[in-house]
Amino acid sequence: MRIVFAGTPEFAAKHLYALIFENSTHEVVAVYTQPDRPSGRGKKMASSPVKILAEKANLPLYQPENFKSDEDRLILSNHRPDLMIVVAYGLLLPIEILNIPKYGCINVHASLLPRWRGAAPIQRAIEAGDNETGITMMQMDVGLDTGDILSTIKCNIESNETGGSLEAKLSKIGPAKLIHTLEKVEQRTLTQTKQDHDQCTYAKKINKEEMLIDWLRPADLLFKKILAFNPYQVTYTYLNGIRIKIWSAKLSSDKKKFTPGTIIDARNEGILVSTGMGSILLTELQLPGKSRLNVSELLRSKSGLFAPGNIFRDMG
Repeated sequence: MRIVFAGTPEFAAKHLYALIFENSTHEVVAVYTQPDRPSGRGKKMASSPVKILAEKANLPLYQPENFKSDEDRLILSNHRPDLMIVVAYGLLLPIEILNIPKYGCINVHASLLPRWRGAAPIQRAIEAGDNETGITMMQMDVGLDTGDILSTIKCNIESNETGGSLEAKLSKIGPAKLIHTLEKVEQRTLTQTKQDHDQCTYAKKINKEEMLIDWLRPADLLFKKILAFNPYQVTYTYLNGIRIKIWSAKLSSDKKKFTPGTIIDARNEGILVSTGMGSILLTELQLPGKSRLNVSELLRSKSGLFAPGNIFRDMG
């Protein structure tokens, strides 16, 4: 089959790599990705991982803002695609685009649909305390992750799973499942299953406000959020007006009650902090302009900042 691929982040690039180098049956004839965006402290224009890979593989590459123009649609049509594969592309495709490929468009989604439709399924699954997630291959329609399910593969979520570690696990099982699904598409042996829309949950995009720790929340919820947002939307708090990123933490059995955000103890194992319900042990932090450090290293030079009785705040 002639395949057009559309995706943007590293997760998508893993699937494109498999289609290019681990598949001898189908041909990737074009790649679509989001336009370059400002990134980093210097806000320099940066290419997406999918763009970088496509250029290395010398594949035709396109970066439309959307598919509203007739020219964009004509370009896609001229590639005569049998199938379009969409992985974390970041754009909703209009019906005119969905209808161009012979076998339509297949989306690789990082959840077990209909649970966690939307932009942040990996993070929301961890944040909610789910025990499992997976990959769903879905026949795309005009809705947001509402199409028929073609195939799924499950993956356990461990108690200390971060957003980064779970994405890595899904990146390993997704590409092989995609290639296997393509074989069945070509053979026309796939069974499509309607989603139970009554069971859907929505994984909304993570915003900056969510990354700020609210110490009035229970310790277990804060713990899950810290895990879920690591490493792309790292949580943070303020101490003496200093913005501090929280990379990792552990739940504590300590039952002492203090004003939420109060440092109860600071030792090499971590900084024990009171919350709205229970306490949490912060184990890896990052000060402005510095590298992330284990608390044991941080306390060698900043023990005064993290002295018991000091209080983390939700503003600078």
